[in-house]
Amino acid sequence: MNLVSSVSQQAMQQPEKVAYHFMGKDTTYGEFEYTVGRFAQGLQDLGVEKGDHVAFLLGNTPHYLIALYATMRLGATAIPINPIYTADEISYILHNGDVKAVIALDLLLPLVEKGVQAFPQIQSFIVCETTPTIGEQVAALSDDVKAKIHLFSQVVLKAQTSLPVVEVTEDDTAIILYTSGTTGSPKGAMLTHGNVYSNARDVAKYLEFRAEDRIIATLPVFHVFALTVVVNAPLLSGATILLAPRFSPIEIFALAKEQQATVFAGVPTMYNFLYQLPDSNVEDFSTIRLAISGGASLPVALLHNFEQKFNVRVSEGYGLSEASPVTCFNPLDRDRKAGSIGTSICNVENKVVDINGVEVPVGEVGELIVRGPNVMKGYYKMPEETEMAIRDGWLYTGDLAKMDEEGYFYIVDRKKDMIIVGGYNVYPREVEEVLFAHPNIVEAAVVGFPDPNLGEAVHAYIVLKDATATTSEEILAYCAEHIAKYKIPKVIEFLDELPKNTTGKILRRSLKEKV
Repeated sequence: MNLVSSVSQQAMQQPEKVAYHFMGKDTTYGEFEYTVGRFAQGLQDLGVEKGDHVAFLLGNTPHYLIALYATMRLGATAIPINPIYTADEISYILHNGDVKAVIALDLLLPLVEKGVQAFPQIQSFIVCETTPTIGEQVAALSDDVKAKIHLFSQVVLKAQTSLPVVEVTEDDTAIILYTSGTTGSPKGAMLTHGNVYSNARDVAKYLEFRAEDRIIATLPVFHVFALTVVVNAPLLSGATILLAPRFSPIEIFALAKEQQATVFAGVPTMYNFLYQLPDSNVEDFSTIRLAISGGASLPVALLHNFEQKFNVRVSEGYGLSEASPVTCFNPLDRDRKAGSIGTSICNVENKVVDINGVEVPVGEVGELIVRGPNVMKGYYKMPEETEMAIRDGWLYTGDLAKMDEEGYFYIVDRKKDMIIVGGYNVYPREVEEVLFAHPNIVEAAVVGFPDPNLGEAVHAYIVLKDATATTSEEILAYCAEHIAKYKIPKVIEFLDELPKNTTGKILRRSLKEKV
């Protein structure tokens, strides 16, 4: 079994069931299957074959769902790219990823036009229509450029038949996800059909997804967290995806009410915005049975505040691109532990090891490593990096963690983010948890900076609710009550907002560059 054949089976068993809802319109599993088959045939008609690479520059629209499943149906490899990347970032992935076709938002037509000239090896550029004049804009292009550009709807309409599902093996590459590397160029994690299918299946089982569920997809669908948790796992379960084009607290609450949503998935920043929205209350999420958090550590104070305000359980989990991505989640049949990423999901092993790869005792900090059918087969065209990441079948995550007696894991911090103050280890998350518990702090992030006496010192960036109500001296005094002296920030800097990526993750690297 793989994702494509499983969703095709859903379409046969319940063709009238709604697969996804977008901007007021429902699309059934039968309709989704029909369009996916036609678009896959259209891709093949344009010369895309099994094993070819197809890049997506798409946001949260049905085009992404159709393109993803059509590409996999054809046996080709999907390469989702963040559509707001710079031209240089996109160019790197198109070159490194050996891309043969590109599917892009019509808003990116100027970029597509340049791409036709810059990438002669790319045979086709398919533009998705979201603006009424896009056909006229394409028609106005020069003939040599226009020859390579096709409208999404026309690719579907011109296909005479629905392409049967092309046979693939578990080890064939389904998706290449480029990780935003902190050093050097991004690396393309090759996820096989076996990887993405097993993780969607195991997440759906662990979180008890069912056909009646209506799951809000406001996370960027090109991101790995969304890919598995709010796209693949729901479709595998025969559930309904409530596709939101963007994240807006007001719009998400309205969507949840109108569509009777049962599951919400978001990153900590989204939870913070939802919690902080004036006049929001328990009625806004009254139908939600489960809220899922991932992508970064959820501050414990925010978790408690959110649960109390909206009367909904928040289950925190953990994953990374190289693991398709989920490895841990707080189980639903037991107490969830605040601050924990939970226990290993079905069929996946996690353990904490020292620098020699030896498992450390319960409660001790080490590097989290992972093994299971969800672990990538390697980085595209990067054998040395692959050997560093996967050793003896275990994926080394680069995250520092510890495990308790009941098998619950806790992320302490990224290995590379640890601050060493006078020989003592300071984990940014520990300081951030204290800051988040302060009643006038909305957001906080901590980084290290060079110190001539201590080696490194702690620098805290803080966003206040009321900028006039709290001084840096008061925050330092507050920290002194809750953490050891060497962990107290040496510098407090107030900002209007913290820099974030498109998934809402705080960009600690950008903050380090400011120091």
